[in-house]
Amino acid sequence: MDTARSGRPALTRPDGTPLRVLVVDDDPDLAEVLSGALRYEGWQVRTAGDGASALTAARELLPDAVVLDVMLPDTDGFAVLRALHTVKADVCVLFLTARDAVEDRIKGITAGGDDYVTKPFSLEEVIARLRGLLRRAGMARQLDEGPRLTVGDLVMDEEAREVTRAGELIELSPTEFELLRFLMRNPRRVLSKAQILDRVWSYDFGGRAHVVELYISYLRKKVDAGREPMIHTVRGAGYVIKPVTP
Repeated sequence: MDTARSGRPALTRPDGTPLRVLVVDDDPDLAEVLSGALRYEGWQVRTAGDGASALTAARELLPDAVVLDVMLPDTDGFAVLRALHTVKADVCVLFLTARDAVEDRIKGITAGGDDYVTKPFSLEEVIARLRGLLRRAGMARQLDEGPRLTVGDLVMDEEAREVTRAGELIELSPTEFELLRFLMRNPRRVLSKAQILDRVWSYDFGGRAHVVELYISYLRKKVDAGREPMIHTVRGAGYVIKPVTP
């Protein structure tokens, strides 16, 4: 099986050539870190620090995907997105947004962006999102189907970001997906609210641990609805996911 230098199954364009990704961010340090991580996947990467240079680079590179910051010095990411689609209509766009910029996230998806990640983010998350976007768009091929998490009849494809239970597709929001992934990576293990907050949200919620209860309830409605429950509350301790006992 072919693998990238990262150890993940290699992902290429359908013709076997390297995937092309454009990183657009006015923070040169962040752009360099991102581009380095993407090159480690074996991909061809260009960077740009503003909207004008992003469009110039896009015309030269014809990228398969663009990692695009919403806030740029000469324009905003939404205007760049519209212009990108005139250069390459099928380009996949992953927006970078501020942690609390909910309106930007909604606007970005509505404008035709494919997904978003919020700052601060992990490089692993960006790469996983891009791999999933490119595969779903049919712009990449992979010899192996990639890593899957399985708990009973619940299956998660981490790269395609798809979840099924008993073969039925379950639609999840990005936060619901990350919460379920954390649970599924730790089957039969009781996870406290503090552990979940730290892993899924990655910053202090000021004691508002009720956000965990809220998202657990969202997951139950989607994963356990009309079925034997897999997600359980352990009073005073936290939450656990385990397969249904026959």
